[in-house]
Amino acid sequence: MAGNSFGTLFRYTTWGESHGPAIGCVVDGVPPRLPLAAPDIQHWLDRRRPGQSKFTTQRREPDHVRILSGVFDGLTTGAPISLLIENVDARSKDYGAIKDQFRPGHADYTYQAKYGIRDYRGGGRASARETAMRVAAGAVARKVLGDGITILGALIQIGADRIDRSAWDWNEVEKNPFWCPDAGAATRWERLLTEIRKNGSSLGAVIEVVASGVPVGLGEPVYDKLDADLAKAMMSINAVKGVEIGAGFGAAELSGEKNADEMRLGNDGRPVFLSNNAGGILGGISTGQDIVVRFAVKPTSSILTPRRSIDRFGNEVEISTKGRHDPCVGIRAVPVGEAMLAIVLADHLLRHRATRGPSSGSE
Repeated sequence: MAGNSFGTLFRYTTWGESHGPAIGCVVDGVPPRLPLAAPDIQHWLDRRRPGQSKFTTQRREPDHVRILSGVFDGLTTGAPISLLIENVDARSKDYGAIKDQFRPGHADYTYQAKYGIRDYRGGGRASARETAMRVAAGAVARKVLGDGITILGALIQIGADRIDRSAWDWNEVEKNPFWCPDAGAATRWERLLTEIRKNGSSLGAVIEVVASGVPVGLGEPVYDKLDADLAKAMMSINAVKGVEIGAGFGAAELSGEKNADEMRLGNDGRPVFLSNNAGGILGGISTGQDIVVRFAVKPTSSILTPRRSIDRFGNEVEISTKGRHDPCVGIRAVPVGEAMLAIVLADHLLRHRATRGPSSGSE
């Protein structure tokens, strides 16, 4: 199975299955002498950890991370950093009834068709459990980026219910279980998801992640554009079905004069953009503005509502998935989206320095 690694200079590889003994990753390309300890990573893992509210899966995983290599006396050495998280609350028996059946909307059929074998316990390698290691790698990426670049994420839509962008307050994000910047929307979503869970169903969501303080010049045209790598990073997250940068699909509704981000000269002699429809990226290269990325997550495929399907023997069946699942997997995708944005930016920052040097005029 290929495709378990991501990145060029800052590169990480994940391994492990949902119900295996552990999951882990190896992060390569990290410069030496960066301060790094397990609590630096644990802080971000705790934000993604399951079982923190009734609106996420009740699987109780502490997600305690261990650093096995690449750090000495509290500093990175430049060697590969190996990270490990043990699985302690897997209940494989919950999946025994569907081991030969294909859940509609899940990867069961395609894994079986491609490899002739699949780990049906929690989805195996296709499980969102893998994203814990993305968050761990993202924590290391934040160390590479430094304090000058901040990355924040928020849930802006569940089902058809969108936030009121005029009510956006970043301080609200940490005050509710949805990472929602609109207190009114968070209250509505609590009622909405309570009803959805009772009905044995699920809903999709839209997440927005924003990076501020990004220097001008990150991105490698033509095929390694910054926005191209961001799109791939977000699309690689489990259940993501769409990505947009800046105005995104909305740009198709704008005229040329409205879409173009006009410029003026600031008091410091640097360009000032009057809007940000480009989402901080032009020609695949960062402009210095906030980088804005949104991605859509489909409804959780594992639901109690019976659905028609087939099994691997060719029989038609009705399937209902028991076990512990998120009524909206998009909630825990917020810290994952932040991590993937950090990883892409760290990779491109290192590539930028490698080809132009840290004293380049664009930094």
